[in-house]
Amino acid sequence: MAIEKTPTLDTILFIDTNVLLDFYRIRKSDISTKYLQQLEACKDRLILGSQVEMEYKKNRQRVIVEAMNTFSGPDWNKLTPPALVSELQPTKMLEKHRQQILNQKKKLNTTITRLIESPTRYDPVYQTLQRLFKHDSPLNLNRNNEERFAIRNLARKRFLLGYPPRKDKDTSIGDAVNWEWIVKCCTDSGKHVVIVTRDTDYGVIYENASYLNDWLKQEFSERVSKKRKIILTDKLSKGLKLVHAAVTREMEQEEERLLEDIRPTLAEEF
Repeated sequence: MAIEKTPTLDTILFIDTNVLLDFYRIRKSDISTKYLQQLEACKDRLILGSQVEMEYKKNRQRVIVEAMNTFSGPDWNKLTPPALVSELQPTKMLEKHRQQILNQKKKLNTTITRLIESPTRYDPVYQTLQRLFKHDSPLNLNRNNEERFAIRNLARKRFLLGYPPRKDKDTSIGDAVNWEWIVKCCTDSGKHVVIVTRDTDYGVIYENASYLNDWLKQEFSERVSKKRKIILTDKLSKGLKLVHAAVTREMEQEEERLLEDIRPTLAEEF
């Protein structure tokens, strides 16, 4: 599949937790793998941190179970033929295929159990993201980064003042931590930034386009630079293309299919 070229920016990239969890919702595993490969390819431009890592690991199992709950077998009661044809060959074939389907579903359940119990061995999404969370980078606010204390103090202040990004029912400073770290990374690096999120507390989505919250836009201009760009999108494909333009049309189409499924019911989860 050909890669569509898009002009790149000298930018860094923040990917919100809700987007990372979409790797468990993408139907085509090969497309999910391609996205993960591209994330690793631009790991030095990813804004990371223990806050996003915690949110991902907190919700990973739940998302896997939810995805599996949408999968069910056929209604066998409606596929049970009447007694007068019970000895016919088509009926016997139905029973044979029924057993095959049940056996395959059992194997699938075993695989899912392994994903949930032992992600370091069986979950390729977890394995890739774990490498990224451990990546030694000035853009990674992990527990070894002493700047985390200053960032948390700034986050507490904006949370108490009610500054965005913050949901109405928020009881934690997680979004504020992420925003303060984004601002810090942009200030220190001198680069533009792309924020990939499905979260509406960063802005709004209208006509399938994302618009940054007015206050966040003003704050970024004042604290970072009037010349620096901050781009908000709900599409990981767009963020990756702006960073290094290595996204295929097939990857874009699969993400758009996913967004069509979840946009009407986007929940402010994290």
